[in-house]
Amino acid sequence: MSFPYEFPQGFVFGGATAAYQCEGHTHGYGKGEVGWDAFLAHKGFSANSASDFYHRYEEDLALCERFGIGAIRISIAWSRIFPRGAGEVNPEGVAFYHRLFQACHAHGVEPYVTLHHFDTPRALFEQGDFLNRATIDAFEAYARFCFEEYCEEVHNWFTFNEIWAVAANTYIEGTFPPGTTTGRIDLALQCSHNMMLAHARAVLVFRAGGFPGKIGIVHALEGKYPFNEQDPRDIEAARREDILQNQYLLDATFRGDYAPDTLMCAMALAAMCGGKLDIRDNDLQVMRAAARQIDYLGVNYYQSRFLRAYDGPNILHHNGTGERGSERYALRGVGERVAKEGIPRTDWDWLIYPGGLYDLLVRIRLQYPNYRQILITENGMGAKDVLANGMVDDSYRIDYVRAHLQWLLRACEAGVNVGGYFIWSLMDMFSWTNGYQKRYGLFHVDFDTQRRTPKASAYWFAQVARTGRLL
Repeated sequence: MSFPYEFPQGFVFGGATAAYQCEGHTHGYGKGEVGWDAFLAHKGFSANSASDFYHRYEEDLALCERFGIGAIRISIAWSRIFPRGAGEVNPEGVAFYHRLFQACHAHGVEPYVTLHHFDTPRALFEQGDFLNRATIDAFEAYARFCFEEYCEEVHNWFTFNEIWAVAANTYIEGTFPPGTTTGRIDLALQCSHNMMLAHARAVLVFRAGGFPGKIGIVHALEGKYPFNEQDPRDIEAARREDILQNQYLLDATFRGDYAPDTLMCAMALAAMCGGKLDIRDNDLQVMRAAARQIDYLGVNYYQSRFLRAYDGPNILHHNGTGERGSERYALRGVGERVAKEGIPRTDWDWLIYPGGLYDLLVRIRLQYPNYRQILITENGMGAKDVLANGMVDDSYRIDYVRAHLQWLLRACEAGVNVGGYFIWSLMDMFSWTNGYQKRYGLFHVDFDTQRRTPKASAYWFAQVARTGRLL
């Protein structure tokens, strides 16, 4: 199979980060607590050191400049600005992000800024997080503050990162704090809707304020395929999981409401859990208005899933250790995720299926023709990288990224407007449910000394970024 090898004119090559995973100093410099702090302490993890990006951002931006990486995804830690989510402002946090964004421009690196990357301030989290509509109000006020404060330095915004990850990992899998609720599809769907409403309100604030630049949202999408393409039950299982993770959020993003089949499935799954969805007419009016005004969609893609029909009790075991084969996910009323023969997996049981990215991109173009542009805002391979003799030979990561870029280019050839690719991650960082063992970075971080070492993938990615050609 042949692929084009030239990226479109103006294509952006970037590296992705997240505040809680890279900054460190989770309690320092006036920062308020978030829901993760006590949750991780109970599990014996801490992000207090992370990659010390708070102090070493100049070093990391210099690496971007040296390796031809022209953009960086950064998130603002909400609780660095508003330690309690609302009310009093922390001037140290405000000043830090000014310094950071100014340093980005000094190094020729364009910042793409996410307002919420899993880290709701603890005061709001303990009041129900986004299941509580008061958090929507607080998020809108926080977004307005950031737009006004950083409008001269930031021209590329995302409201949320991976709403479905927040919803599903909190209320279905229980791997996000508080770690006690499992199998509640109804709560996951309600959380997703409320966060999409918060997104819409932030978009309308951005437009009403006349701020320069662009705004969008980042979704984690996965291809969902029936394990047996001839079995109607497997086909239905794949359809249901697709609606949960993909279509429910894509409808809200580009339609501003939910297609009849989407809503019918969502309501049935919520009722199965003994709940119902609170979707108000006024919510949809706001969401429809915002759907016409977003500039781009960020797509985080790591893997696809194969679904088999399943009628038993929930079996949800997260592979957080890198022990291959230990993952198990069987959700009552939806389906069971199963491995497919011939498709490789990472140590964390993530299927390596780059063709799924092509399928998703083409699907968005066909199903939501009002989309404007897509950015691949995360894609990468977590591995147990080893630093030996001052080097990290991560040829497996190069193979992974190359294959995904090949399919991305094929999607461009099919008419999809893809404007950029941000590798996850720029440097090694703290991993939410895996601690420090799972590494994604182009740059190896010794978490004891914080020394950065470029991996083989960094040199390869630099050539791709500089030439605009897939090597």
